[in-house]
Amino acid sequence: MTNQTQSSEQGDRYSRQERYTPIGKEGQHRLSNSRVLIVGAGALGTGIAETLVRSGIGHITIADRDYVEWSNLQRQQLYTEQDATERMPKAMAAKKRLSEINSTVDVVGRVMDVRVDELEELVQNADLIMDATDNFDTRLLINDMSQKYRIPWIYGGCVGSYGITYTFLPGETPCLNCLLGEVPLGGDTCDTSGIIPQAVQMVTANQTAEAMKFLSGNSDALRRKLLSFDVWRNEYISINVDGARKEDCPSCGVKANYPYLSASNLEKTDVLCGRDTVQIRPSRRMKLDLKHTADRLGKLDEGKVEANPFLVSFTTGAYRMVIFQDGRVLVHGTKDTAEARTLVHRYFG
Repeated sequence: MTNQTQSSEQGDRYSRQERYTPIGKEGQHRLSNSRVLIVGAGALGTGIAETLVRSGIGHITIADRDYVEWSNLQRQQLYTEQDATERMPKAMAAKKRLSEINSTVDVVGRVMDVRVDELEELVQNADLIMDATDNFDTRLLINDMSQKYRIPWIYGGCVGSYGITYTFLPGETPCLNCLLGEVPLGGDTCDTSGIIPQAVQMVTANQTAEAMKFLSGNSDALRRKLLSFDVWRNEYISINVDGARKEDCPSCGVKANYPYLSASNLEKTDVLCGRDTVQIRPSRRMKLDLKHTADRLGKLDEGKVEANPFLVSFTTGAYRMVIFQDGRVLVHGTKDTAEARTLVHRYFG
């Protein structure tokens, strides 16, 4: 194939997208000059990244701390059996595959545990943040960073056959902190309750559709409602949450101080002296239903559950995790705080 022929065919790459009137050539030009940060390279992150790369977003950064495992292949669409065999870091395996899909997009893979300092670096020059995380501590960091720098972000979550998504627009919509306690945003995890890929695909379709609207200059078409659905039960609900916006919200209110960017409100991790144990304390107070937690973990076939009125102990492989009613977890069997956080988010959400 000659360079001239290849160039001509490359020119047709986005022709079907450009023929869609709301996007057109001008919208496609906007997309090619956009910069998107994707936090997380799991099921949601890989689906989001592939769609945006195929759509011609100019620059994409994808950050993740984990590596590819065999259980990921059922729903994390960018990875191969070789990636799982080699335990490739997800961010680098994703970058490789995405660059093969569209070499004209600048794809950056960052292998990192995204905390405040890392996120501060990652959001510089980003036009949009895509949530593909597996825990609310990171989402609350994203939320406050979004408000601080006035960068929109698109939340997404799924477990079982259930999915949920919402587009946060600083200064226009309530923020995640406003919604806490108002709508059902959290719950079980994929490792405890399973997940079907169709739920993932529905969430990423809605997340990326919102991203395309915003980045192509069609913000007036944004949904502006919280969408939740269950693809197995055929339930779809669109909720107007405008009334949840709080003037005194510490994250987005008139006197915002971005509490989740402060050390006092971060999830705390401590390596216990003389022991292969990490203690993790949640960023906010909670009162767990220990019976529900024990029942959830008891349904798994990969570990041993023991419980009393004060705590639940869950042993899987070389690790034993003990969770208390206040949300504090002791992870026995490691001194690696990032590994401990991964385990806690996997089994306790």
